[in-house]
Amino acid sequence: MVSLVVDPNGIGGRYAASVAARSSHSHTTALGSDTLSVLMATTDLTAFVDGIIHEPTQTEGSGVDLTVAEIYEITAPGRVDFGGGELEPADTDPHPAAKRDADDDYEWWTLEAGQYLIAYNETLSPPDDISLVVQTREELLARGAFHPTHYTQELGLVPLSVGGAGLKLKENARVSTVRRAE
Repeated sequence: MVSLVVDPNGIGGRYAASVAARSSHSHTTALGSDTLSVLMATTDLTAFVDGIIHEPTQTEGSGVDLTVAEIYEITAPGRVDFGGGELEPADTDPHPAAKRDADDDYEWWTLEAGQYLIAYNETLSPPDDISLVVQTREELLARGAFHPTHYTQELGLVPLSVGGAGLKLKENARVSTVRRAE
């Protein structure tokens, strides 16, 4: 019998772990920090991510995948100043989505080359001492679209850049991955 013993030494601290093999001669083998990081990344992160659509699928890799709830078009510019007293958000409208077939459960956005804003189904709720990083999934990058990598503790609207011939994006598609910031 093999059991994993993990001592988190506080959330966000260094982890100590060992695998103990139960036999007539019990022993403990220490795991390397890289192996442990992959092992712990998903388990710990699900505690900080609310609104997960399908946990087995969204936790297949070394982080938690985030899914798109809505795409917005920027319809009028926002305003940014030096001191922050004249900040104004940009005007946005939901980008239209449509079902490909009448029997479909989910809609698709047809995005031309340009800039959009992503709203996620999920929200983040890490403790103050935990920093998370949100990155574009490879599947999106390979199709000519990306968003900036950002360190955050909450998910707001995220800019999405679509290049080339555009992109067809399905409702609830996994577009980003959240991981612990190192």
